[in-house]
Amino acid sequence: MASTYHDGSRRLQDRFDTRRLADRIDERFFQRAVIAPDDRAFIERMDMFFLATADAEGRPQCSYKGGDPGFVKVLDEHTLAFPNYDGNGMYLSMGNVLVNPHVGMLFVDFTAKRPTRLRLNGLASMDEHDPLKSRWPGAQFVVRVEATEVFPNCPRYIHRMALVERSRFVPREETEVPVPDWKRTTWACDVLPANDPARGPDR
Repeated sequence: MASTYHDGSRRLQDRFDTRRLADRIDERFFQRAVIAPDDRAFIERMDMFFLATADAEGRPQCSYKGGDPGFVKVLDEHTLAFPNYDGNGMYLSMGNVLVNPHVGMLFVDFTAKRPTRLRLNGLASMDEHDPLKSRWPGAQFVVRVEATEVFPNCPRYIHRMALVERSRFVPREETEVPVPDWKRTTWACDVLPANDPARGPDR
């Protein structure tokens, strides 16, 4: 397994005397690369996560991915999957995956009595014909991630928040997804994909 830390990490660990602690965390969490039962339960009750990607030159993107609770499925102790829904058509994160499969996923529970977070790094792949696609109405394709690192993060700086409302734009069985207002604006409506519902039958 490749080293968890590079020269930049080590320089800061030595500057602040955390090398021993970092090595212990590496030994206890990073080297296992296993999605444990507790991790699975946590991931599968989340309704959102943050996704970090980078292009072939290392330029980063960080995006929010949301759905109904459980929209991320743990397939086994090394693999999870999630749907890609319709977005703004830029495909910044998913485009990065095509040229650089390394991804980072950050799951945060802001609403629990004790906020919690979990990080999972891995190698992602995308498939429009993945058999799991039928699990998620409205999915364009399925992203599978093979975990290379799975580890908890200290929750002490997480702000505890309350859920006000889940997004009405998440695709669901037998529910028509509303058209976002921005797709009806003059700058966007004439360049939408041919099959976009926002175009309507008269366009």
